[in-house]
Amino acid sequence: MKEYQTITEISGPLVFVETDEPIGYDEIVDIETPSGEIRRGQVLEAASGYVAIQVFEGTDGIDQDSSVRFLGETMKMPVTEELLGRVLDGSGDPIDGGPDIVPEERHDIVGAAINPTAREYPEEFIQTGVSAIDGMNTLVRGQKLPIFSASGLPHNELALQIARQATVPEEASDEEGEESEFAVVFGAMGITAEEANEFMDDFERTGALERSVVFMNLADDPAVERTVTPRMVLTTAEYLAFEKDYHVLVILTDMTNYCEALREIGAAREEVPGRRGYPGYMYTDLAQIYERAGRIDGREGSVTQIPILTMPGDDETHPIPDLTGYITEGQIYVDRALNSQDVSPPINVLPSLSRLMDDGIGEGLTREDHADVSDQLYAAYAEGQDLRDLVNIVGREALSESDNRYLDFADRFETELIDQGSHTDREIDETLDIAWELLSMLPKTELNRIDEELIEEYYVGGAESEPVEAAAD
Repeated sequence: MKEYQTITEISGPLVFVETDEPIGYDEIVDIETPSGEIRRGQVLEAASGYVAIQVFEGTDGIDQDSSVRFLGETMKMPVTEELLGRVLDGSGDPIDGGPDIVPEERHDIVGAAINPTAREYPEEFIQTGVSAIDGMNTLVRGQKLPIFSASGLPHNELALQIARQATVPEEASDEEGEESEFAVVFGAMGITAEEANEFMDDFERTGALERSVVFMNLADDPAVERTVTPRMVLTTAEYLAFEKDYHVLVILTDMTNYCEALREIGAAREEVPGRRGYPGYMYTDLAQIYERAGRIDGREGSVTQIPILTMPGDDETHPIPDLTGYITEGQIYVDRALNSQDVSPPINVLPSLSRLMDDGIGEGLTREDHADVSDQLYAAYAEGQDLRDLVNIVGREALSESDNRYLDFADRFETELIDQGSHTDREIDETLDIAWELLSMLPKTELNRIDEELIEEYYVGGAESEPVEAAAD
């Protein structure tokens, strides 16, 4: 163990130390203040003759008389199956009043990159119980599917709903038909104490905590701690998935707070900023987090990610959602207009996308009509949305009977399929049954994206099968 008393500069969360030996990147550091308090840090930059250390607990009380000890190892997460049901802080220390963690192993939080040739293609359905996701933007095991939200929108409620409802349906269990073990690892970064209490009340009230591991980094915790929180979360998830055969759903909120911490550290290091002041390496940094989702050939478990971010100024071209969209396999949009109409959850399905949906809804996983129904719903809802713009100009009386049916369809689509409340858990069959009821508002001849055999099996009547003549004609 190497110990120095050669601190030369303190800048924000960073401490700069002169050294006379090579120091490893990401090496863990203990800093002892003159009062005897120990602060934990991590080497952020190592050069000839000096190192830059990011201090997790903040630099208050650290001065040039403080001692710096380099521990010769990188940061590790103590992992065990007994973590399920526990609540930890952003650095992985218990905060639930329970006993100390007795780890089975200690894993490096940086993780090991998955060999591309060892990746299994994600194609197995995860049921969230949310119709706008299951029916329209299906989540698949091993996928990374972010939620794009904005300040003041109920993305936390949506995160909690997914955390307590998500499950692997029996049809998607293993070959022996046994139900797969399912777990949730929840990481909160930069949230308020009020939000943290809401999260914990919900986890405890619904019993979701029993199958979950919760990491909490609060807004008044050091920003530097947020840079390790998602890595602690994913290290725990990888252990449960690839060594204990769990199917793990990782929920990270809010990635915007994580990126703000990166910007703060970059400013303290006086780095040349990239877009809007964020570090130029933010794309690489986010990719290191998001790409830890997946499945590995020969392993039963999987890691699926739902990162949540708030778009500053509702701007989807902002660097955080922009870069996230490049890395991940789609996005779920939480919409301000739908939220103002008390639609819950206010998911706008038109700009939303799950690029792996078609692979996750094959026969034997959901229903054979799922893909066709989803396509038809998209087409009909988009038509209804376009007609809403036209109504603002010419009035509803000027539209044909067929156009009015599409307008009614769009209204009922939002109030019956999208709006389900934050405590309603829908099976995929229930979602598709509602979808068929809505599509049956339209004549059969309008359902041009669905096979005739499926129409004969599931169409529930209500609209004439003949095309409706335009009123204007």
